[in-house]
Order: sequence, then structure tokens, then C-alpha cells
Amino acid sequence: MTDPIDGFDIEDPDLPKAIKKNAMTSGGYPYEDKLDRDIYEAQMYDLQKQLVTLQAHLLATGERIMIVFEGRDAAGKGGTIKRYMENLNPRYNIIAALPKPNDRERTQWYFQRYVEWMPAATETVLFDRSWYNRAGVEKVMGFCTPEQTEHFLEEAPQFERRITRDGIHLFKFWLSIGREMQLKRFHDRRHDPLKVWKLSPIDLEALSRWNDYSDARDEMIKRTHTEHAPWTVIRTNDKRRGRITLIQSVLDELDYAGKDKKAIGEIDHNIRFRGPDFLKMSKSD
Repeated sequence: MTDPIDGFDIEDPDLPKAIKKNAMTSGGYPYEDKLDRDIYEAQMYDLQKQLVTLQAHLLATGERIMIVFEGRDAAGKGGTIKRYMENLNPRYNIIAALPKPNDRERTQWYFQRYVEWMPAATETVLFDRSWYNRAGVEKVMGFCTPEQTEHFLEEAPQFERRITRDGIHLFKFWLSIGREMQLKRFHDRRHDPLKVWKLSPIDLEALSRWNDYSDARDEMIKRTHTEHAPWTVIRTNDKRRGRITLIQSVLDELDYAGKDKKAIGEIDHNIRFRGPDFLKMSKSD
């Protein structure tokens, strides 16, 4: 099968027609068109009201939430976090987007700098990438040794066991996009003067390492999906459906005062999967 990157030039302002045509359905995505904007906004409004209700519940009970956002570059992590946070108080809802470790942090226990960002009572912390960098970007790009990756994969489930035993609600999401969709989004960023800053040398390097990232992702999910900290995979070729499904997944899982199942709505299982179920079909991604 021809790799869609063959002949792709990110500097060329004209996106190849084949990539543009196949972007939405790439990776086996089940829909050809985006969710209608009016439907999306109506659903999002209901969900955001439920998030406000959840926030009030957390303030009353002192419960804590951690949400890990992982996925390929351009999978929609930042936009989903933005819509999740849009109507919430940033004092209690915190985004953790850690830069690369400094010289001191590189000598610490690997998980140490993430522990500092864990939620106190009433707080929700959203990790825009997380400790799973070690099993993804760091592994693929050679920023850590194979031994360090193996140690991480052994230790992560134990680390997460301690988090959940302490009563923190932990969610782990992998946002998945197809090959052509990633190329299209990278191309869009490159030629949009307001978004070009989103492209980094690491992003561009990832273009030629698609299969390496797929293998790393599959091994990561296989080794770190547990009953106490399961992986949920959401296909995000359509960002609108993806955002709705992720927020629904958080709200559906939690018990909180004022929960309205009708407002949350039915979750689309055509684009949401348990980690092990996704692995069975990941060769198409």
C-alpha cells in the first residue's frame, strides 16, 4: 500500500487531492463528514453545564480528578482541553503541560515532577501529555534508553495504583487520528500564520515515523491498561465528535450530585474503545 506521505511536501501550499479527499475517513474512521455545528454546539452546551455541576460537587466533597490526554501530534488534545475548561474556574481546574525536563529534573525519579502537579482536594488536573512521554516520544526519538522505557512500562501501573488507591479519579485518554488527517492538519498549520507556531521540529520528524509511533502506542496500551487505570481510545478525525465523546466519558463514569444522564447523552461507540479492543484493530490506524 502506498504511504500517503510519498510525494507530500509540507512547504507546498497545495495539499495533494488524495490526502484532502481521504483525511476524514483515514484510519477507518466511520464518518465522512463533521458533526453538524448546530448539533455540536447544543450538545457541548449541555455537557459544559454538567461539567459546572461536577465542579460544584467536587467543591462540596473534596474529591479529586486527574485526566491524562495522550495521542499523536495534531490529534486534538489542546482543543479538547480548551472546551473542557471553557466555563470552569481555573483555580480548581488546572492544565499541566510540562516542558522538557531541565538538568536537575533529568536526575530525579522519572515520575517526580508529575507528582508535584497532582490534584489537591476539589481540584481537577488535566495533563496535556504526561509521564507517558517516556513510552512514546522519548522512546521513538531516542531521548531515553530501551532500558529506561522498559523500566517505565513496568513501573507505570504500580505508580497509577497508588494514585487510585488514594482516591483520585484517574482517566487516561488516547486521541487517535488517521494518517491522512495528521498530514492535513500539519499542512494546515504550516500555511496558517496564526497556527504555524504549533509546528515543532519534533512534529516534522514524526511525519516519517508513523509506524514507529504506532508500535510504541500499542506496546504502551498493552502494558499499562489495567482495571484500576484503563486506557480509553477516542478517534478524533472529527474534532467535534471527539470532544463530545471524551467529555461524555468523564461525566458518565463519575457519580455526582445533579448528574443528568439525558444531558450527557449516548456515547458513540463507533469512535470510543477500551484500550485492548482498540489494539485488535490498530493495524488500520
